[in-house]
Amino acid sequence: MHAVVAEVWRGDFLESVHHGTVHAAGPDGQSVLSVGEPDHPMYPRSAAKPLQALGMLRAGLDLDGELLALACASHSGEAFHLDGVRRILKDAGLGTGALQCTAALPIGEAALRAHLAEGSGPTPLTMNCSGKHAAMLATCVANGWDTATYRDPHHPLQRALRETIEDLADEKVAATGVDGCGAPLFAIGYRGLAQAFAKLATSRSGSLEGRVALAMNTHAAYVGGTGRDVTRLMGALPGSVAKEGAEGVYAMALPDGSSISLKIADGSHRARPVVMIAALRRLGVDTDADEILTELATVPVLGHGEPVGAVRPARILHG
Repeated sequence: MHAVVAEVWRGDFLESVHHGTVHAAGPDGQSVLSVGEPDHPMYPRSAAKPLQALGMLRAGLDLDGELLALACASHSGEAFHLDGVRRILKDAGLGTGALQCTAALPIGEAALRAHLAEGSGPTPLTMNCSGKHAAMLATCVANGWDTATYRDPHHPLQRALRETIEDLADEKVAATGVDGCGAPLFAIGYRGLAQAFAKLATSRSGSLEGRVALAMNTHAAYVGGTGRDVTRLMGALPGSVAKEGAEGVYAMALPDGSSISLKIADGSHRARPVVMIAALRRLGVDTDADEILTELATVPVLGHGEPVGAVRPARILHG
């Protein structure tokens, strides 16, 4: 059901390919690019976090700015990320011991080195989803819901988040699973995911949707981290909303309502930004005019530590 969306060139030799599915729609919601089977359901993984954050706001969570961006994050585990998670929990009258996300090391290279240099190991706080889990706990406190069972798919919190995802995607959840962090995971189609992001990016200022979009774009470093492609992508495109997820998922929308969702079939992340930039080009974005977008358009293939080739978008994405 997938097509070749990226090619791995080592010199002038095609060494490998990545298959995937890509859906891109214009401001009117009409398909501009359709590769693979965009109506087939998939798990958005962490790309669903902005939708979950909106669900929490609808349920009464009071967050804004960088802390709301952190609720949408797969953070690198930098000091400002961890401090933000602690703030969310403290404001809810909780400590880090309430977090039920899987213990993990920071995913940011510099943060990981610093963490290991301190002699520290995996913790729930340093897990990249701890911002989402802290916000989930704060939402439970705001509603008087049980915090010990907040990860249960039948918990009032998770039912509210599922309803929000279905509302934004305009489709029913096709399957429910368990994400890597331990929280419930809801499967939807590529069109639905792209549409959901478009609703966030085009929402009116001051609305709950608008608060999520503003927080993410204004505080993009909290959504990802220093040097991360999702942070750089939103920084290069003011007003955009973007979020990556495990297993090669990426979704984004522009303020005009144009939107993209994609997945690299083998779960690899290296082709993810390359395919995203190619899809943006199909939407008419002049990616060559911005240095960051130009850098994200290819990923170097190394030989003895030096670039000897690149990961490039496949011909099918060129139009």
